[in-house]
Amino acid sequence: MCPQVSERLTLPGVALGLAWTPLGGEIMFVEASRMEGEGQLTLTGQLGDVMKESAHLAISWLRANAKTYQLTNLVGGPDPMEGTDIHLHFPAGAVTKDGPSAGVTIVTCLASLFSGRLVRSDVAMTGEITLRGLVLPVGGIKDKVLAAHRAGVKRVILPKRNEKDLEELPANVRADLDFVLTGNLDEVLNASFDGGFPGKSSVRSHPQLSSKL
Repeated sequence: MCPQVSERLTLPGVALGLAWTPLGGEIMFVEASRMEGEGQLTLTGQLGDVMKESAHLAISWLRANAKTYQLTNLVGGPDPMEGTDIHLHFPAGAVTKDGPSAGVTIVTCLASLFSGRLVRSDVAMTGEITLRGLVLPVGGIKDKVLAAHRAGVKRVILPKRNEKDLEELPANVRADLDFVLTGNLDEVLNASFDGGFPGKSSVRSHPQLSSKL
C-alpha cells in the first residue's frame, strides 16, 4: 500500500477516487469537513462544473437517505446538513478535474463524515451517480485501474456497466485486484466500509473476475 494512501485515510471524511487526465490515470483524494453553519456547501480544488454538480447530487441523495444509513448532523439530528456547513476539498495536483466520474467517491466521503466511520484504506472507486442513487458508467477505466494498482489498492469499485472494460487490463493486474461492480449507491457503500454500511442490499464482489475474462 502506498504510504500516502494509508496515512490519509485515518480519519472519517476521506475517500479515494480515481481520475483520468491527459497523462493517464491518477488516484484522487476527496476530503470533507463540517462545522456549525447554515447548510452551506463549499468546494475547493481545481474543479469543473460537472464535479460541482456531482457534489450537490451527493448531498441531496444522502439527505434523502439519512435515516436508512443512520447519518446525522453535528448534534445527532436526522438531517446531516441542519445547522452544518460542509467543506469538500479535492487536493490532488493542479490538473483541472472535470467529467462525470467522482460522484461515488463524493458520496462515500460524505457518508464517512456523517457517520463517523472510516472508509477502508485499501479501496478506490470511480463512477457517476443519479439523484435516485444509481451508478452510471464512466470512461478511462483501464488507466484508472492501473493507477489504483500502482498505489497498492486491493479493491476497486466500478460501475456494473463498465465490466466489459476490464478485458483491456493485463492479466496480472486483474488477478491482484478485487473488483466490485455496482449498480447503485447502496452497493458502493457496503463495499467501502468494513462490515458493510447500514442499508438493505449486499454487495456483489468478484475477486476471481480475471478467470472469467
